Amino acid sequence: MAHEILAATNAVVTLDVAIPGIVWPWLVTVNMWAKSIGTGVILMLFMLLRMYPEQAGKLRMHTAIVAFVFINIFLLFTLADLHQPLRMWHIFVYSHWTSAITVGAWMATVFLGLLTLLIFFAYNKSYATYDKVLLWTTVLAIPVTLYTAGLMAQCTARELWQMPTESAQMILAALLSGSAFMILMGGNKLNEEAKNTLGVVLGLSALMAFIIYMAEYIFGPMKAEEIAAVVEYIKDDGPYTVMFWLGQWIAYLLPMLFILLSRASKSEIILKFAAILALVGLAIVKHVWLIIPQLLPMS
Repeated sequence: MAHEILAATNAVVTLDVAIPGIVWPWLVTVNMWAKSIGTGVILMLFMLLRMYPEQAGKLRMHTAIVAFVFINIFLLFTLADLHQPLRMWHIFVYSHWTSAITVGAWMATVFLGLLTLLIFFAYNKSYATYDKVLLWTTVLAIPVTLYTAGLMAQCTARELWQMPTESAQMILAALLSGSAFMILMGGNKLNEEAKNTLGVVLGLSALMAFIIYMAEYIFGPMKAEEIAAVVEYIKDDGPYTVMFWLGQWIAYLLPMLFILLSRASKSEIILKFAAILALVGLAIVKHVWLIIPQLLPMS
């Protein structure tokens, strides 16, 4: 009986409350933006090697290095955003496979290892082996770029971050940024036909992403009151209205217009300008969509 009383007096009471303020700041925006480029260029190289092997073959080393750099940026900003960055090794030693961040950390680490192999094989000009490793790297690039959607979908009381929609946006972001970066990196290594193909991928990715955002913007409030409250931050006189529409124009609408103009005038400069706008605008769009749900009070 005395033991039971002692245990009761030493009880620990915890209260689960919402953390006020922005939990995921601009660090996470850079995280998602860099990850999209790192995975997107691999997806584009895989496509180009099958459609234009002679031209794309010259980009093996360049693409592997770009992907390696941006995936390291992605991992660096992921580490910087952790509340206890010095304990990040717990993710690997005490892995909880029900957590999206654990699964993503393992996949990103393996992906980085494959990119290292690609650089090594490109340096040694072992192109046959490079292409075999590229196949598995491309397969892994898909879940690596999707993992952030899973992480956001695990957040409670964030109706705007729905898994099906966010997963589509992550893939489209990778295709958009990957094709844009390959247009800029291709230079004289790619012929006009290959660049036009990248322009088509860029334009279609921008179109589909814009349609999804507009569907969420218009029809989302009909689904849940929380979405209606969040969308108010980007409607009318909302604090993020200007940034939201600026991002939509720079990332999607203007690139689509400039791609059409570049095909009509056969201007590579206009195509590159569209690629630059897409990369800049994607960061703005991702930042707005990341911040606005966190502004809504949970109580």
